[in-house]
Amino acid sequence: MAGVIDSFSAFRKLLHANRDSSGWEPVTDGESEASVFRSEDGSRYAKCVPAEGVASLEAERDRVDWLSTQGVPGPRVLDWRVSADGAGLVTSTVAGVPADRVSAPTLMAAWEPIADAVRQLHALPAQQCPFTRDLSQMYAVASDVVARGAVKPEFLPVDQQQTPPDELLARLAPQLEQRLAQEVAETVVCHGDLCLPNIILDPESLTVAGFIDLGRLGRADRYADLALLLTSARLEKWTDDQQADLADEAFADRYGIALDRDRERFYLHLDPLTWG
Repeated sequence: MAGVIDSFSAFRKLLHANRDSSGWEPVTDGESEASVFRSEDGSRYAKCVPAEGVASLEAERDRVDWLSTQGVPGPRVLDWRVSADGAGLVTSTVAGVPADRVSAPTLMAAWEPIADAVRQLHALPAQQCPFTRDLSQMYAVASDVVARGAVKPEFLPVDQQQTPPDELLARLAPQLEQRLAQEVAETVVCHGDLCLPNIILDPESLTVAGFIDLGRLGRADRYADLALLLTSARLEKWTDDQQADLADEAFADRYGIALDRDRERFYLHLDPLTWG
């Protein structure tokens, strides 16, 4: 591909047109602001963005590239193209099945390996990670999204979807000082969007084949990840609250933590306000 594609527009045109000859097919479940394609043999993914999305895609590229050197499974950067029109990123595929596409019993069988993989990610030396998504940054982003009226209601918990976003943000403000202090004491390398679709499982061994969608990876409080993962499984897979509670405790035991539900809830309610 390198040497054939000389600009973003040529890249996108190649992927959109003559799909059979180019060997690329569109993926329907990518980010709305990006065009995502998969190579015909399934070994590569390409993401294209217009000019206003270049900085964000470049940040994702750098995170993918960095994590691939840290011993944590994930994609590798294969190609990068940028022009005045936009940019395109090609990465290797993480072979396997997303954790949201397996049955609840299968997810439960993979639950301890998932806890092990998350612990491995969080055990990376945070001071050596060049990226941050710390609470100060998250809260500033949330404040901007709320001020612009850009909060996506469908991302909010059901019981908050009728509440004005500025009120939701105001509810979090009294906890900010405490949560900042906790983050300083326990900063880890976080995925940043650790929901089930971004965890790829080996269908044979049910171990984690890799983490994908790394655009928000950076230094943060571990609960920025744990809140999303536990809630994602609770809403999408576990059959009732009793099973969900048992799964939460099993994860915490394997990960090696006593769950702080208030801290978890804080990040669960902050995260939806940062997407906009």
